[in-house]
Amino acid sequence: MTPTTGAFVRSVLRQPWGLWWTQGRRLVRIEVRRNLFSWKATWIYFLAFVPAVIILIHLLIDTHPAFQLGEDTRVLAGVVEFYYIRLGMFFGCLGIFSRLIRGEMVERSLHFYLLAPVRREILLLAKFVAGSTSALLLFGTAILADFMLMYVGFGAAGKDYVFHGPGFGQLQAYLLIVVLACLGYGAVFLLLSMMFRNPMPAALLFLGWEAINPVMPALLQKISVASYLLHLMPVNVPGDGIFALLTVQTEPVPAWVAVLGLLILISVVLAYSCVRIRRLEIRYTTD
Repeated sequence: MTPTTGAFVRSVLRQPWGLWWTQGRRLVRIEVRRNLFSWKATWIYFLAFVPAVIILIHLLIDTHPAFQLGEDTRVLAGVVEFYYIRLGMFFGCLGIFSRLIRGEMVERSLHFYLLAPVRREILLLAKFVAGSTSALLLFGTAILADFMLMYVGFGAAGKDYVFHGPGFGQLQAYLLIVVLACLGYGAVFLLLSMMFRNPMPAALLFLGWEAINPVMPALLQKISVASYLLHLMPVNVPGDGIFALLTVQTEPVPAWVAVLGLLILISVVLAYSCVRIRRLEIRYTTD
C-alpha cells in the first residue's frame, strides 16, 4: 500500500459514518411520512392506481375465457410500457422529487435543514432515498394490484400461467422496471429542482427527449432513462398509430447491461447533485 493510499484509507475510516447513518435514517423517516401522508400527494396516488381501477372494471364486467389470456398479457405490458414508463412514473416522480428541494424553497422551510449540523450531501442523499422509497411503495403496489387483477379473473388458467408459466417472471421484470424508473427519474428530477426555479419546463423537455431518444444515435441513447427500461420489458408490445413512434426498436442489449448502464447514469447524476448542493444558495426574495 502506497503512502497516498494509506492516507486516503485512514481519512475514510476517520469519517463519522455512524453519525451520518443516524442522521440520514431520521431524515428519510421524516421525508417518507411527508411524501406519503400529505393531501398534496393525492394526485400521485391517482397516477399510480388509475390503471388498477380500469382493470378492476374490466374484471367485473367482462368474461375471461382462457384463450384471451395472451391478449390480456399484452394489454398489461402495454400499460407498463406506454403508461407507467412514459407518463405515470415520470410525472409521479416529478411530483415527489421536485418537492424535496424546490418545494421546500417555495414553502420557505429548506433553510432549517441547511442550518442544521448535517452535511448537505447527507441531506441530499437522504431526500433521494426517501423520495425513491415513497415512489417505490406507490408504484410497486400499483403494479402488483394491476397484475393480480389482470389474472385473477382467469381462475385456474391464470394461476397456472403465473405460477407454472412465464407470469411470475414477467411480474419480477415489471417490479425491476419500477425500481429502476423511480431511481432514474428521481435522480434527474432532484437535480432539476436544484437547477431551475420552475423545473416543469425542463421536465417537459426531458419528456420530449425520452420520446425521441430511440431514433437518436446509439451514444445519445445512453443519456435516457426510458431507453434502458424498455430493454427490460418481458413482453414485446407492437405500437399502432402514434404509439409506433414510441416503440422504435433500438439495438437489443442484455438485461444486465441495461441495469448496469442505468445505475451508472443514476450514480453520475447523484454525484453531480452532491456537488451542486454544496453551492446551493437560498434567496427567498426571488424564490
